[in-house]
Amino acid sequence: MKILQLGLAVALASGIAAIIVYVTGVSKFYGGARVSSEELDALISFQSDFRKCVNANGLGLQAVGSGDLCQVSIKFPSDTISKWKDPKTGELEGLSFDFNLCEAVATWEQVRNSTTILTKEFIDALPNGWEEYAWQRINKGVLLNGCANKTLCMEKLSLVLPEKPPLLPRQFGRCAVVGNSGDLLKTNFGDEIDAYDAVIRENGAPIQNYTKYVGQKSTFRLLNRGSAKALDKVVELDKRRKEVLIIKTTIHDIMNKMIKEIPILNPVYLMLGASFGSAAKGTGLKALEFALSICDTVDMYGFTVDPGYQEWTRYFSESRKGHTPLYGRAYYQLMECLGLVKIHSPMRADLNRVVEWLPSPSTLAAARSASEKLLRRVGAGARGSWGACSIIKRREKGKTQDFSKFREAAIKHQQYVKGATMYPLERSPGHGMLCIIPDG
Repeated sequence: MKILQLGLAVALASGIAAIIVYVTGVSKFYGGARVSSEELDALISFQSDFRKCVNANGLGLQAVGSGDLCQVSIKFPSDTISKWKDPKTGELEGLSFDFNLCEAVATWEQVRNSTTILTKEFIDALPNGWEEYAWQRINKGVLLNGCANKTLCMEKLSLVLPEKPPLLPRQFGRCAVVGNSGDLLKTNFGDEIDAYDAVIRENGAPIQNYTKYVGQKSTFRLLNRGSAKALDKVVELDKRRKEVLIIKTTIHDIMNKMIKEIPILNPVYLMLGASFGSAAKGTGLKALEFALSICDTVDMYGFTVDPGYQEWTRYFSESRKGHTPLYGRAYYQLMECLGLVKIHSPMRADLNRVVEWLPSPSTLAAARSASEKLLRRVGAGARGSWGACSIIKRREKGKTQDFSKFREAAIKHQQYVKGATMYPLERSPGHGMLCIIPDG
């Protein structure tokens, strides 16, 4: 027994020492941006509550720590039947997925403060923005020789490139993101969805004939490449013809022609997103990212997140292949237990369902601060809202935006960021941001 007690004591001491060495090493990198004991305690508490949250709300999912402050695994029950095969390796999707909580909490906080619409001021402010970036947002842009003819590039982008952001963080209160899962046919969410301040839909998902399940309100629609090429069909899905269309890929000559000649009067923009790696390829996750950049709270409907998955279905068409449903379910549960979204599904149909073990705002703020330091993020430990700005440009005189007509939460956010517009920088070391600040 004494040997066992001694072994446990040595193991505990080694673990604490490893944490101290890790944190001290990182603080040296910043020359003083140390992770405080309060932040460290908050990060430990945050991971503990996160695991409890997944275990309590995940309908059989289990979150397991690894001894690392940031790493956690979300595991499916051993009797879960994996259906999806990797097209490259032929291997079935696994039943355990590893996530970095520090990465997640730090990156999603940036999304909450960012604009996710591509603008002309962003390209102008980005070093070599036209030569090195703008052509990448144009179909076959590689043929434009780095926008050597800037006028031609501007012409191709002109119909989808506003001067300044048309949308602000916190511009909307309660928002619903409606996915395309066949699970919606097991529900009657229609009236519930229509009660939100804004509703975001995806691709070519129809409304007519399905309002009982998906509602009829539609404020925004996020489009992948295939759907964007059929803009003329997409605009017919909303009888009011008022949906704001957000294209997550590139602008195509076909789209420009339709916008001009039909004409399409709906606002059409290109999305500018944060860097989530391979996790962010799906339209569903990008729709959630967009919603979190403009809404106070985000609820998600129509995502395949309940146990018993058999095949990827859509509520309006036959089954299709191509998604990784188990990974998606695990990641969406991660988002719910970070307090980013609330899941609604056939097995979680109660609008007033309470998500247990969510982190408190103070714990989340301290854990985020610690995460930014551990990850060596730009501005970690800095005071003020501009700490994460790795590129700062002043807005031209006379182009300051009037925020007085926006809702109070949006105005308060603008006061917090001191009138700055903050853009995510894709593939930026340290996840820095490009910030356009007021001219005065």
